[in-house]
Amino acid sequence: MKKSARADMHPGHALRAARIEQGLSLRALAARTGLPFSTLSKLENGKMALTYDKLVRLAQGLNVDIASLVSSAAPSETPPPGIGRRSIARAGSMRPVSVKHSHFYPASDLLGKMMVPIIIEVKARSVDELGGLVRHSGEEYLYILSGSMELHSNLYAPLPLGPGDSVYFDSGMAHGYVRTGEQPCRVLSVCAGAGMERFAQSATEGSDRETGHE
Repeated sequence: MKKSARADMHPGHALRAARIEQGLSLRALAARTGLPFSTLSKLENGKMALTYDKLVRLAQGLNVDIASLVSSAAPSETPPPGIGRRSIARAGSMRPVSVKHSHFYPASDLLGKMMVPIIIEVKARSVDELGGLVRHSGEEYLYILSGSMELHSNLYAPLPLGPGDSVYFDSGMAHGYVRTGEQPCRVLSVCAGAGMERFAQSATEGSDRETGHE
């Protein structure tokens, strides 16, 4: 998928810029994504939460890097100084984000992270149920905590994975997680790349607005 620079911080503005850049009307984008025209209008105007599921469908419909819809500035080339900061997440303290998978974002209170850890409960049983594969800039490490799944991509045959298995891959490769067993599947994903922190923050904030959490 192609990437395009975004100068505006607001995800809705980035969405509008990506749509206009491709010469699409709101109704044309609605037809591509399956999202109602009124929903897209509200998203572009900041009147509706841009949740993880909507971000994925929009990135697929626009054929853009998913992080480009929430990233506004290039990351600093100089890592932040090691000043002893830390973030602790106690068991049961994180709320899930998304529908097709439940995403939990530990350390969401820390800004300027060089990587984004995500605990994912894999629910989708097929790529169709996922709505297609996604890609974003950077690299990703996946470790299976429990259950079984397949890593689907546009370059390789589905990769079966079980508890204790792990894989490190280029997340610019279109990919998706598909559950294969009857037992719940829980995985640790660690993402690194431009825009990933802002992407995680936007997904969490969007979910909070929709569920009424502050």
